Amino acid sequence: MSILFYAKSAKSSKEGLTPIYLRVTIDGVRVELSTSKFVERSKWNSNAAKVKGTSEEARTINSYLDILKSKVYEVEKDMVNNDLEVTAQQFKSKFLGIDEKQRTLIPIFEEHNKRVKELIGKDFAQNTYKRYLTSLRHTKDFLKHQYNISDIPITKIDTAFINDFDFYLRNTRSCNNNSTLKYIRNFGKIVKQCYANGWIERDPFLNYRGKVKEVERLYLSPEELQTLIEKEFKMERLALVRDMFVFSCFTGLAYVDVRNLTKSHVSFGIDGEKWIFTYRQKTESESKIPLLSIPLSIIDKYANHPRSVNQDKLLPVLSNQKMNAYLKEVADLCGIEKELTFHIARHTFATTVTLSNGVPIESVSKMLGHKDLRTTQHYA
Repeated sequence: MSILFYAKSAKSSKEGLTPIYLRVTIDGVRVELSTSKFVERSKWNSNAAKVKGTSEEARTINSYLDILKSKVYEVEKDMVNNDLEVTAQQFKSKFLGIDEKQRTLIPIFEEHNKRVKELIGKDFAQNTYKRYLTSLRHTKDFLKHQYNISDIPITKIDTAFINDFDFYLRNTRSCNNNSTLKYIRNFGKIVKQCYANGWIERDPFLNYRGKVKEVERLYLSPEELQTLIEKEFKMERLALVRDMFVFSCFTGLAYVDVRNLTKSHVSFGIDGEKWIFTYRQKTESESKIPLLSIPLSIIDKYANHPRSVNQDKLLPVLSNQKMNAYLKEVADLCGIEKELTFHIARHTFATTVTLSNGVPIESVSKMLGHKDLRTTQHYA
């Protein structure tokens, strides 16, 4: 910690007097406070940091500055004796007599999640809210596991804390690299929010390094897709799930976007053919997709399905959990050894249906609703 008194010329009064300021620097972070004393600029000794001469005015101001300097050291001593972290912000609060309540991580995280929940359907999706809940749960578990505490002051969160949390997720929770980074980033949003609000002095994520690893995206080959299309199913639920999956294979829409489709999303394009015009829920980006004969036949097949009619939806889509569970049965009956999930249909559209058939990557990117062409390049 260093202390400096200086005359702040930029703040000179109308009378030409210059205010004297106190600057306390703690670990490289400055706190500047007014002493409420003024002096003629010519009478200030910058090197000695005091008023020149032995006049009554000079002795009074210099004596006052000595008292302030002593108070600075008293506040520091008091903070150390009370085992308080001596940061610039904490020091300023103590020096000014502001008894600021110490902010802690968990209530801030919970308040953030509460706001996300209230904005579901506006700025956030339900799954985003669920991911933040999971991130909060992992954070609480980490605090209990690592420190045997239920909460922590946000000023105690540093790069070492983040690295320990990273290790905990990988080692104790057995999360893979990309899942670990997603939880850390969700946690990081809370910490960066604290930094932006001025509640912590530094962003502890500045020195944290984590890199998402590219995951191999599974997709169906042309032969597997054809087998799936031609397969006759005795059970209606399996035929329906197959049809929804195939529809996604030929439109590239994610599960939630297929589920949200209504008849109003289908209209004629400039070529006179039927297209889907929609927005991706995940990125809110626009998708314009030409409807080929197979997805058109699926729309016609389920036009009068009770689920479609009652829910005013284009297609009778089951829950994501049921879809993925039944797709495993579909794969077994079709002799497909890949572990089918609904999202594989989107990968199949990108790889097998479009790019492999010479559709320009820019067009594929637009149909997939990607904001960045680099996302589409993974499929290429």
